[in-house]
Amino acid sequence: MDEPLVSVTNLSVSSPRGTLLEGVSFEVRRGEIVVIVGASGSGKSTLMKHLIGLREPVAGTVRIGGRDLFAGGEAARAQIMRQFGVLYQSAALLGSLTVIENVLLPLEEHAALPAEVRTAVARRKLATVGLAGFEGRMPGSLSGGERKRIGLARALALDPPLLFLDEPSAGLDPVTSAGLDRLILDLRRHLGTTMVIVTHELDSIFDIADRALVLRGRRLVADAAPREIARSHADPWVREFFTRSGTRAAAGGP
Repeated sequence: MDEPLVSVTNLSVSSPRGTLLEGVSFEVRRGEIVVIVGASGSGKSTLMKHLIGLREPVAGTVRIGGRDLFAGGEAARAQIMRQFGVLYQSAALLGSLTVIENVLLPLEEHAALPAEVRTAVARRKLATVGLAGFEGRMPGSLSGGERKRIGLARALALDPPLLFLDEPSAGLDPVTSAGLDRLILDLRRHLGTTMVIVTHELDSIFDIADRALVLRGRRLVADAAPREIARSHADPWVREFFTRSGTRAAAGGP
């Protein structure tokens, strides 16, 4: 069996206020879409910050492509981080730059390519997310869904095998959110992209996720297919968490 693309082992995080994560372990295989869910304050955002290298754990390891993200100093960490792209909750676009200038940022920093080739790559990524023709627009003129897609195009700029998405549907209406879900599935289908997604949109995960990781009380309490968790998890709280928003899980899905 291939080595997992993401491997988290006994990850623990604390702060002066107390424990933020305790003994979290899981793996993500190539080509999987794995979502991280849980109630507010369960540790989702903390876990994501450690997965993308923004914070170092008190104990445990995070491995990306078999390499320890925190073992070799800043230069080694930066090299590992080039193996993945990140879509931040706010999309994190620079308002003073045009759309294509935002998408070009990682290419200009990390890709030793002629300027015209970098521009062609950026245009291709915009087409991939359905926004060809938006190159000259400014972020302030875009809808929330368009900003998320631009952020996704930038995350794809270096053709990473792995994407981390932080609340991609936050602030989007249901139609726009469903369109983003379709795009996520298209990326996996056509590019083979592995994705780890933090989300609070429970309906969405039944459409896109191979597995759900459920955090409760700073611990990982479930790791399985979403419908399997909703139907048969031993913890009543976990089953209720998946079904209380009604809809597909409780009904058995399409």
